[in-house]
Amino acid sequence: MMRFKGTDARMTSSNWFDSQTILDGIRRWVEIETPTEAPEQVNRLMFVVAEQYRDLPVTLERVAGVDGCGDHLIARTNWGQDRPGILVLSHLDTVHPMGFIERLPFKVEGDVAFGPGIYDMKGGAYIAHHAFRALCAAVARSPLGITHLFTSDEEIGSPTSRALIEAEGRKAKYVLVTEPARDGGKIVTGRKGVGRFQVAIKGVPAHAGSRPEDGRSAVRELGNVILALEGMNDLARGVTVNVGVVRGGTRANVTPEEAYAEVDLRVLSLRDAEEFVGKILGLTSKTDGVTVTVTGGLNRPPYEKSNAGASLYEHAKTLAGEIGFELVDTHTGGGSDGNFTAAHTATLDGLGADGKGAHTHYEQIYISSLAPRARLLHRLYQTLR
Repeated sequence: MMRFKGTDARMTSSNWFDSQTILDGIRRWVEIETPTEAPEQVNRLMFVVAEQYRDLPVTLERVAGVDGCGDHLIARTNWGQDRPGILVLSHLDTVHPMGFIERLPFKVEGDVAFGPGIYDMKGGAYIAHHAFRALCAAVARSPLGITHLFTSDEEIGSPTSRALIEAEGRKAKYVLVTEPARDGGKIVTGRKGVGRFQVAIKGVPAHAGSRPEDGRSAVRELGNVILALEGMNDLARGVTVNVGVVRGGTRANVTPEEAYAEVDLRVLSLRDAEEFVGKILGLTSKTDGVTVTVTGGLNRPPYEKSNAGASLYEHAKTLAGEIGFELVDTHTGGGSDGNFTAAHTATLDGLGADGKGAHTHYEQIYISSLAPRARLLHRLYQTLR
C-alpha cells in the first residue's frame, strides 16, 4: 500500500526557489553542447554535474560509456539506501548537433529562455538537482533515500543505459522522470510503447531497357511492404506505424536489386505490442524471386498507468495545489526512460520545465515554470515515504 508523509510540512528554505538562480544553473548546462553522438561532450557535462554534487551528502558512481556513448552518473544519498526509495531519471544527451548553439544560443526574451536541449531536458534535469540541493540545506532528511541517475543515450533509445535504468527502477519505490512538461505544464502518467524495425529487401538486377523480364525489383516490393505497413495504422486503438526512411536502387536504367526501410511503431498496451510486433516481423514478399527480411522489435514497452502510478499522481497534484498551481495529467505518444520502470514501480513523468519546441530550432522553456516545478520536486522528496 502506498503511504505518504503528511503534506502540511513547510519548506525550510523558500529563498532557494528563485527563478533567476535556477535559470543561471540551467544556462551553464545548456551551454555545454551534448549531442548523443559526441560522448566526449556528454562526459564534459557529466564532470560538471558530478562536481556540483561534491559538497552534498551523496556517493557518486560514474559508469563508463560503451558503444560510442557517453558515461552515466549516479548520485546516491548517504541515507535511506537500505530500502526502496526514490529514483530520479534524467538524461543529459540532446539531439542537436555540435555547433547548433550558434544557431540557437542561450537567450532570454521575457518569460522565455532558449537553447539547445533546454526543454528536452536539461531544464528538468537541473531543477531536480536544484531541488535536491535545497533538501540537503535543511537539517531534516527526506524519509526515503534518493538516487539521481543521469544518462547519456536516451535520445537514441537508451541502448547502453536501459539495463541500469531497469535495475535501479526495480530497487526503487517511486520513479520521478524529469522529462519536460506537456501542453502548459501537464504531468505525464502514460506513454505509448515504441518499436523500431529495419526492412531489407533483396531482388534481382537486370538491364531495365533491354532485359526487364530478367529483373525482380526490390523497390517495387518495397512499395508492397510500405502499403502493408501503413495499412496497420489504427488510430482508434492508438496504434501508429510510420515508414520514416526508405532507400533503394542504384541507377534509373537498372532494375533495383536492393531496397531498405526503417519503421516506427507506437502502441498503447503490451497486448497491442505483441500483436503488431508479430505482424511487422511476419511480413513476407509478394514477388517471386524477392526476399523480405525484417529485424527489430519493441524498443520501449508501453507505460501504462497503474494504481500505484495513479496514487503517486494524486499525491503530486495535492502538493502542486498547496504550492499554488493546478497539476493535470496526460498521455503522450513519445517514449521516455519512464517506459522502462512503469510496469513494476510507481512512475511519474513530465516533471521537468514547461515550454515547447523539443528538438527544434526554437526550443524553449518558460522561466515562470521553474520555481513551481522545483518546489514540487522538493516537496515530493520531502513527503514520499
